[in-house]
Amino acid sequence: MIPTVVIRHPKERLSKCSLEPLRGRPDLVFFKAKPGLRFDATGFVLLHVEGEVLSAADAVSSDEDKAMAQQRAATACSAGPLPPVFAEGRVRPFLLLDSTWRLLPQLEACLIGTPLRRRLPDGIRTAYPRVSKIGAEPCGGLASVEALYLARRLLGDDDPSLLDAYYWKEPFLAGLDGIV
Repeated sequence: MIPTVVIRHPKERLSKCSLEPLRGRPDLVFFKAKPGLRFDATGFVLLHVEGEVLSAADAVSSDEDKAMAQQRAATACSAGPLPPVFAEGRVRPFLLLDSTWRLLPQLEACLIGTPLRRRLPDGIRTAYPRVSKIGAEPCGGLASVEALYLARRLLGDDDPSLLDAYYWKEPFLAGLDGIV
């Protein structure tokens, strides 16, 4: 199990959020990005379009990561401490920014420290039938729950239960056959 922090943009509509059914899981912590929120992303794997391709090796904690884990759990977020699972330091924790592409820079502004920026492999397609009325989205843009599932799978934590409440679960998983 890879402990995961989700920082959600305040304008993200909960009624349409694919991650909302996951609230309450012990491996997930949700923060709403309010003015003044600061999150120290040092030691976290951050899903980002400008990083190297994510691999299972990225989940492995270094000795330095393990030493920082307890401190990180207590001080990473200005909104309060992280649950004890973040202090274990067995694996690098994962960080997901939940927002529209247009509002993503506002979320990135709340991050301090140096996360390990990684991206998903090319060629992965969303099963979510989205249409943007505002502008084009980057090629390969996934629903947040799809990105979370795939990233954790690539990090060695293949947990299909993340997709249990996702209407497009089966078409998404079928689209991964032969790719990942």
